[in-house]
Amino acid sequence: MDFTFTEEQRAAAEAAKGVFASVAPDAVTSPTLAPGAVAEGWDTPLWTRLAKADLLGLPLRAPHGSGLDTIALCLVLRESSRVLARVPLLENSAAAVAVQRHAPSDPGDDLLQRVARGESVLTVASHGRTGHEPAELAVSARRNGARWVLDGIQTAVPWAFDADVVLVPACAEDGRPVVALVDREQPGIELVEQVSTSGERLGELRLRSTEIATRDMLTGEGVWDDLRDLLTIGTCALALGLGERVLRMTGEYTGEREQFGHPLATFQAVAMQAADRYIDLRAMEVTLWQAAWRLDSATDGPLPTRADVAVAKIWAAEGVRRVVQTAQHLHGGFGADVDCVLHRYHAWAKHLELALGPSSAHEEVLGDLLAAHPMAIN
Repeated sequence: MDFTFTEEQRAAAEAAKGVFASVAPDAVTSPTLAPGAVAEGWDTPLWTRLAKADLLGLPLRAPHGSGLDTIALCLVLRESSRVLARVPLLENSAAAVAVQRHAPSDPGDDLLQRVARGESVLTVASHGRTGHEPAELAVSARRNGARWVLDGIQTAVPWAFDADVVLVPACAEDGRPVVALVDREQPGIELVEQVSTSGERLGELRLRSTEIATRDMLTGEGVWDDLRDLLTIGTCALALGLGERVLRMTGEYTGEREQFGHPLATFQAVAMQAADRYIDLRAMEVTLWQAAWRLDSATDGPLPTRADVAVAKIWAAEGVRRVVQTAQHLHGGFGADVDCVLHRYHAWAKHLELALGPSSAHEEVLGDLLAAHPMAIN
């Protein structure tokens, strides 16, 4: 693949950099609803600025958006995580793409117009009781005449109390995954407050015989696979941006902090640890762009696209953990101070690592794919 970004992709990244420039990672409001939470809702002024910059409709085809690809979206997400931007950009974008690809024109077109303008916000309930990969099994969906009925529980739904529509993956009676567009205010649903590892407010979504109109069900082939892969790659992009910012913070600190009359950065042990983390970040980057390119490309590879996604997940989950752990170590006592902004980066990194899942599981998936495609090894 060609790793050179297009003019449109670079323009999207520059626009995002301008919007996020004013965001302070440690500027959060005092919580009043849940112990341990950093804030009640997302950064609504920032969301408004993203809408004015036409970044909310970035991956949507005309007439609803810019029609850019997954790489462009990942470049924007990378910028957002460098400042820990508290907005549902990943979930909203992935859900909107799923609606555009798989929803009927009505109500899809009207919803997408409102999403691109920032008037409606989408999120995804992608972490079920059975784990991230088979999350659709946490909710069952059955037909009842002209409607569908949903039953089950989805935990850790991001931005659940603020989004207008939640996309809920479910298992149909024939065993295939479908996705329901659930209005947060409709009867038959209950939201229970949760708090994430990063301190963000989440919701446990409980569905009890919740009726959904057929027009609000995405039942096309591959709808959950498309949505899951885009969420996964977007999470890898968030991990990359966060890791890059943390390593830069660490470099600045060790360059100024002195021991025995010399900056910490001049000590060989410190330099070697920082160099190892730089290698992690470059591996996270190259595997991210490879997987994002494969998602949008019709080019066949020696292995299915799922293999590229698995490799990106392995490096992102392992890499972001090693980067923040090294940063904590090299910052010394400051790294353990909860009032230091590095603490928030560490908490976000742990949340992203948990969202991506254990690398051993992805290595097993990769091994199965290699066994099924032995020619790819040659």
